[in-house]
This record gives sequence, structure tokens and C-alpha cells, in this order.
Amino acid sequence: MTERKSYPWLVVGLLWFVVLLNYIDRQMLSTMKPSMMADIAELQSAANFGRLMAIFLWVYAFMSPVSGIIADRLNRKWLIVFSLFVWSGVTCLMGFATTFRQLYILRAVMGISEAFYMPAGLALIADYHEGKSRSLAIGIHMTGNYLGQALGGFGATIAGNFSWQATFFSFGLAGLLYSFVLIAFLREKKAYSIVRDASASVFQRFKESFRGMGILLGSIPFWVILFYFSAPSLPGWATKNWLPTLLSTSLGIRMEVAGPLSTITIALSALVGVLAGGIAADRWMQSTLRGRIYTGAIGLGLTIPAVILLGTGDTLPRLLGGAACFGFGFGMFDVNCMPILCQFASPRYRATGYGLMNLAGISSGAVITSFLGKSADSGNLARDIAFLSVFVVAAIILQLLLLRPVTSNLTDDKK
Repeated sequence: MTERKSYPWLVVGLLWFVVLLNYIDRQMLSTMKPSMMADIAELQSAANFGRLMAIFLWVYAFMSPVSGIIADRLNRKWLIVFSLFVWSGVTCLMGFATTFRQLYILRAVMGISEAFYMPAGLALIADYHEGKSRSLAIGIHMTGNYLGQALGGFGATIAGNFSWQATFFSFGLAGLLYSFVLIAFLREKKAYSIVRDASASVFQRFKESFRGMGILLGSIPFWVILFYFSAPSLPGWATKNWLPTLLSTSLGIRMEVAGPLSTITIALSALVGVLAGGIAADRWMQSTLRGRIYTGAIGLGLTIPAVILLGTGDTLPRLLGGAACFGFGFGMFDVNCMPILCQFASPRYRATGYGLMNLAGISSGAVITSFLGKSADSGNLARDIAFLSVFVVAAIILQLLLLRPVTSNLTDDKK
């Protein structure tokens, strides 16, 4: 089956549903706060809610490099199946939580399990799509990401009609069942071979596992990619986690409406952005090796006026316009992160590289999520979101000045 020309696209389709569930399960909590407050009083504090969102990000961030190292050395199919099964089980259990402490622990476990998916999933797609289709393949995969965010916005709507407990349980059960589909149809494909020395000591094996991290961190372009990836995460996570609250508090919109409205606007515009960015980057690469870099820079440029609009807008059209512009631009940027990494990192270190990128990006998001929780309590949420555009400007400048690839696809150095 893996020899068929259509199978690389089947891989994209199989993983599309995984990333869809990945983002639904993590995102729907952000809109179900009003429903959950009646049962868990601690959630009435925006600071406590920020802590609940941030623990996922911190754990996810620090587990990402570990998951990337493991994915580069083991079978990525089984890591993906393991990740999906565990986080889906945790989602089910969140429907039975009765205390803030239980939610906090489960959210942390979800961060651990979800961290194993993205580095392995994107590296697997990159190995199946080595030619002109890489950005488009990753772009199609990432549409599941943004559609998941949009559907996650309906968490409040579903919880309002049924219960927040039933919402968690239903989506968790869907993931548990889908893991068996992956077992049946997903196949591994590594663009390199791993030679293991049976006589090596445990310390030597441990050292070899971290060799890729040392190689990546010794590269100046990779440090630029780290900053390029993490700087937009500040406004990115701010809008994902706090835009529903901003719409609700600034315009007096009920959260049952503000949640879907905000997440759908950003997610659907980002969905269009990843497709447009993927197609444009693949075509631009035919004339210049910096085609993906230029496409990503244009995407980041669009997020700057968007963040300013979100921070200064006082009407629904301005806020939603800012959200749509941000989503489209962020999508163009996001779809080209792994393809750009592929121009500077060997296939055997790409999952590790993306894991480090997740560490940088998600930890930035964790910091800003906690900070904006306090900002919301003090009434400065809009102003502080607008200020985040400064980091995006710096990322664009560094990217254009310092990222100069010499190939469209760096090949393995040990073949």
C-alpha cells in the first residue's frame, strides 16, 4: 500500500483527523468556562483560568523536545497512536472531574500526551512529501489544526445544550476509536536508517539520542528559526485563548456566542491562509530557494496590523476584521515552518528540531497566557495584546536578514 502514488496523500488524510481532534480537545476548554464555573468555583477567577490554560502549555513545551528526540529514533506511527489514545482518554476523564485540582492534573497529562504528536506527524509527512508538494501537504494537514480550533469554539454551545461533562466525554471517545483506524492504515517511512550498537552502554545511547539537539543548537540559522517560530506565538496564543474573553468583556457578547464567533473567524481565515501559503510557497520555490521564507514573512507581516486592530478595536467589525487578518497571516506563516526547517536540518533531526521549536513557541505562549490572565483581571487585556506586535516585527527582520538556504531539501548526512 505504501508504494502507491496516492499513499503519501492518504497519510496526510489520516493525520488530518488526528490534528483535528488534537486541537478540538485542547481548545474547547477556553470557551466552556461559564458552564464549568457553576460546578468548579475556582474558574470564576481569570487568573485561575489562565493557570489552567498555561499548565498545558508549559508541560507541552518542555515535553516537545523529548518527543522529537524519540520520534527521530523510534517508529513514529506508534508514537502517534500512543499520543492520540492517551490524550483522548484524558479528555474523557475531564468529563468526570469535580475539582480544580483534578482539572489541573488532567490538563498537565494532556500536555504530555499531545506533545508526542506534532513533531512525529509533521516529520512523517515531510518524509512522504520530499518534492514540490511539501508545503501544500503540510498545509492540508494544518487545515485540520484550524478547523479543530473552530469546532473547539462550539464547546460552549454544546455544553450549553447538554453539559460540559458530556462534551469532554464525547470528543474523547471519538479519539479513542480513531486510534484503531491508525493502527490499521498508517505506515512508517524514514528517510534514513538508524544503526544501533548493541554493545553500547546506557550512557552512550543516551548521549547519542541528544546528538541531534547539539547539532541543531550549534547552528545560527536554527536559532533564527527558533525566534521566528516563537515570536508570533505570543500574539498567536493570546488570540486563541483570550479573544473570546475580549469579545465578551469589551462588547458585552455572551460567551456562548463570543466563543464560536472568535474561534471560527480566526480558524477559518487561517485555514484559507495555510492553503494559500502552501501553494504560494511551493510555486515560489521553483524560482528561488527563499520562496518559503518570503511567503512566511508576508504572513507574519499581515499579523502586525491585525494585532493592533485586536488591541484597539472597540466595535465588532474591527475586532473580527483583525481576527480574520491575523488568522490568514498566521496560517501563511505556520504552514511553512517545517518546510523551512527541512532546508536547514537533516531528516534524522527534524522531529527533534520541531520539538525544540515547540518548546520555544509554546513556552512563550505559556508566559503570555498567564500574563494576560492578570491583564484581564486588571482591565488591560486589549492594550497588552496590541503591544505583542513588536516581537513579530523583530522576527521578520531577523528572518529576512539571516536565513539563506543553499538547498530546498537538506538530505541525510549518513546515507
